[in-house]
Amino acid sequence: MRKALILCLTAVIFVCLLVAGYGQSVSTTSQVPTIKVGYTFVDHHASLMVAAKKGEAFQSSGTYLKPVIDKEKYELYDGGKKVANIELVVTKSGSESATLFAQKHIDLSLLSITAGMSAIDSGTPIKILSPLQTEGLALVFPKDSTVNGWEGFIKYLDTKQEPVKIGYHSPTSAPLMVFEGALKQNKVPYTRNPNELNAKILLVDLKDTPNLIPALTSKQVDGWVGPSPHPQVAEKTGVGKIALDLRDLPPQGAWHDAPCCAIAGRTEFLAQNQDAVVKFLKLMAYAGDYANKNHDEYGDIVAQWIGIPADAAKASTIVFLTDPTDTWVKNLGVYQDLMNSMNKYKGALKDKPLAEVKDVLFDFSYIQKALGK
Repeated sequence: MRKALILCLTAVIFVCLLVAGYGQSVSTTSQVPTIKVGYTFVDHHASLMVAAKKGEAFQSSGTYLKPVIDKEKYELYDGGKKVANIELVVTKSGSESATLFAQKHIDLSLLSITAGMSAIDSGTPIKILSPLQTEGLALVFPKDSTVNGWEGFIKYLDTKQEPVKIGYHSPTSAPLMVFEGALKQNKVPYTRNPNELNAKILLVDLKDTPNLIPALTSKQVDGWVGPSPHPQVAEKTGVGKIALDLRDLPPQGAWHDAPCCAIAGRTEFLAQNQDAVVKFLKLMAYAGDYANKNHDEYGDIVAQWIGIPADAAKASTIVFLTDPTDTWVKNLGVYQDLMNSMNKYKGALKDKPLAEVKDVLFDFSYIQKALGK
């Protein structure tokens, strides 16, 4: 009897261990990566907002998000299968994204392309994976200003005895890079030193996009350069006016389709989660294309997400794209040359043309797979 009882208990223990082992195996194989995605409250990053808000309505595309906590946590699905958990991390700017990358607090980020380039130059282990959008940059002055266009801006500068204060939200932002590049190319003297009174322009770091409009109303600055939707919000709320779309800076046509924001990823994370990253990029491509084709709906989504007037969001001139076309890469070469000429680099990118550092900056293999190329 005792022997039979021992045999029975042994069998029960064996079955329990077998079931436990089986359960552990299932749990292990069903695990998916968690992708922490950085983004900023600007409509340049609306592809992510559109993908999140449309959610399972994108199911017919094959890749979509299932909400867990609105604006915070989602599940990424592809072909009916869960491939990743998504956690959204709000950042103030591309430079903050670079810091979070270095600290391993985010895995992917939507950020200014120039912020990504600066981060790579300083040794942050990331790669630029794809473009995100172009256009959507402007120079804004108070609503009663008579400044209009580049010529009007230059005439305005000539009437002033002291440097005109122009604000910006981040030292590595695309609006600043384009504006500063145009100033340099057109030989307009500028400075960041408030004691340098011979300059025509004093550039002022306003630290964050939410500070742009208050800096105008408080007269901390005479004007600022910034990304949409802030110029449109300034106009629609009666605070400011768009004096110049930065695409129209001279020389004529040089700043059309200028690279602005991109998607970047931490190299360690990329190597370990290739399939999930490809699926995420696939979704960003689809959402961006959807936004391009459904402008008013995308404007409503942006307005609700970041809390701005819908007419301001719908006034945006952004074009979304994720395919690194020859034109986009060529224009990025202009950025690279400008950033070198302005002594923005101190590390791996210093004094090097884009052709020499493409492998340092980019890994387009993920977006090519996502686009089926």
